[in-house]
Amino acid sequence: MDKKYFFFDIDGTLTDVKTGKVVPSAADAIRKLQEAGHFVSIATGRAHYKADKVRIEYGFDHMVCSGGNGIVYEGKLQENPPLDYKKAKAMYEEALSLGYGVLVAMDDSIDVYAKDLRFYDQMGYRLEPTKYIIDEHFYPDVIYKMYISLPKEEEEKLTTLDTLGHLRFQGDYIIIQPDAKKNGILRMLDYAGGKPEDVVVFGDDYNDLVMFEEPFYSVAMGNACDALKQKASYVTDLNVNDGIYKACEKHGWF
Repeated sequence: MDKKYFFFDIDGTLTDVKTGKVVPSAADAIRKLQEAGHFVSIATGRAHYKADKVRIEYGFDHMVCSGGNGIVYEGKLQENPPLDYKKAKAMYEEALSLGYGVLVAMDDSIDVYAKDLRFYDQMGYRLEPTKYIIDEHFYPDVIYKMYISLPKEEEEKLTTLDTLGHLRFQGDYIIIQPDAKKNGILRMLDYAGGKPEDVVVFGDDYNDLVMFEEPFYSVAMGNACDALKQKASYVTDLNVNDGIYKACEKHGWF
């Protein structure tokens, strides 16, 4: 059997979104792929500090994280650079000038910084565990991620928005973070010595679209968004209905 290089999204692909836990049959599939000699990695938009818990718990040695900027190879963090500072600084300043609240992550942790309570006043607390540090004299000298209280219908007001990757998962705020999973996978191949034509990616949501590109072979979960299904090489069953295991078995990967 030819060696493949597998990359799995976490939320909605490996995990049941209702429980936050990896689907048992998916964990079995990961183990069988590893035993068959394949390269198996996570590919997630999650920050390294958050995703690494899943990586360790379920026995992954490799991970693309932080939207493609972070690389964990053989259990060690190899790369995790911040956003382009010039572009991020320009967006930060424009958002504040327009009256939007901005939270800034300056490192790989749950800490976010702001100069006032504007984000909270406009959006409330984030749903994820977050430590808020408010300092009226705050000004970022490095930016890993930003959360901007920008309603979807007002996106055109923020003219710098398209200069950096951005996602919208919940509420009326937008997340500014890398959207470059494909580039992260290609960098991982440099470490692992693999070829792009031997890559297999699994995903379910819009932020996976960037890695559903040739020459990668792409598998969309049955619960995936329609845009991803239309772009996929193959559509499997729902992730909670053993979609990962069934796809691997059908393709003879173990």
